[in-house]
Parts: sequence; C-alpha cells; structure tokens
Amino acid sequence: MASNGIDLTSVRWRKSSYSNGSGGDCVEVAVGLPDMGTDVVVPVRDSKRSGAGPVLIFRAAAWGAFVDELRH
Repeated sequence: MASNGIDLTSVRWRKSSYSNGSGGDCVEVAVGLPDMGTDVVVPVRDSKRSGAGPVLIFRAAAWGAFVDELRH
C-alpha cells in the first residue's frame, strides 16, 4: 500500500449502520485521528476487507458533502 503520510495505527474504525453480519457489509470510517490542523481528513475502507484492503482518504468537507447527498 502506498504511504500517504497519515498514521492510522491508533484509529478506531466505525462500521456503517447499514452493514450487517450476513453479507451486507459496507464501509468503515476511521474516527479518533489526531488533530491534523486545517487539513482534516476522513479515512474510509471496505468493511469486507478491513485490514487487508486499501484505505481511501477524503478531505472532511468532501466526505461531508458526499454523505449529505446520500441522505437526500
């Protein structure tokens, strides 16, 4: 995996409320990142491959806009 300079070893991953235990897994979002100043990011990964798959890094504003659109 390519290094993005963000240490994710101490974050907690929160699974989407739409995920379930019968194959309906979805996404996980990292919470508990240390303060990164003005460049706040949201790491996201596939919950079916947690720990083994890639992590996508979004700016917090972009992630927020995406989630807002999903809600409407």
